[in-house]
Order: sequence, then structure tokens, then C-alpha cells
Amino acid sequence: MSEENKAIVTRLFEEVWNKGNLAVADEYSSDTLVYHNPLLPEAVKGVEGYKDLAAAVRAAYPDMHFHVDDVVAEGSKVVSRWTATGTNLGEWRGIAPTGRKVMFTGMSIVRFEGGKQVEVWATEDDLGWMQQLGVVSLPK
Repeated sequence: MSEENKAIVTRLFEEVWNKGNLAVADEYSSDTLVYHNPLLPEAVKGVEGYKDLAAAVRAAYPDMHFHVDDVVAEGSKVVSRWTATGTNLGEWRGIAPTGRKVMFTGMSIVRFEGGKQVEVWATEDDLGWMQQLGVVSLPK
């Protein structure tokens, strides 16, 4: 099952996050999905919440592209290390569009049940991302 789950994670990145084909999320996500990310004020719940998050990212970064650098699976979990690039052309988390290009890395752990993602833990270089947008600077 690990190989199938790895293929699902890769397909979700390509179809949902890169192309905005949100219908693929319905195929591979449980209605009880919980998506955890420290950037978000609370966990995103359900496949509709997951699709809303992907749509919001794509609205803020229409050219956002996730490149999956590594995928490792064991049992019911798949870990991916990825690099994202995009241009901030829409509001994101209260930040007005900056027109700046960003590149940041992250990792995700997805837990599967019955061929569907039921839990996701995602984290990325939020500080680097916000620095590139020009909304955060480090002391000199």
C-alpha cells in the first residue's frame, strides 16, 4: 500500500496544488480529513476545508508550483519534502499582494486509511517566505 499512497501524495500535489484541479481532492481525501499547519490559526477540517485552503493559496499565488523533492513511505504514512515557488498576486493571510516571487521549502506527513488521506501535518519555511514577501525582516 505504501507505493500507492506515495503515488496519491504526488498526484495531489500535481493536480490539486499545482493545477487547481480540486475534484482530485474528493477522490483521495476523507470527509474527516484534518490538515495541521503551524501557519494556520487552527486545523483545517474536511475535504471541503482542504479544497478551500488550496483554492486560497492558488488565488494568492496563481502560478504556485510545488516540486516534490523526496517521498518516503512506511505503513500508513507518507512523508514528502517539497519546494514551492510562486508570485504573490493576491491577498494571503491578511497580507496585501506584493507582486514578489517566493521560493520556500517544506515537508508534509500524510496518514492514509483506505486509500484516502485522513490526516496531514504540513510545515514550511514560513519565516523565509514572509521575508521574501517583505513583511518580516530580521534584526541586523
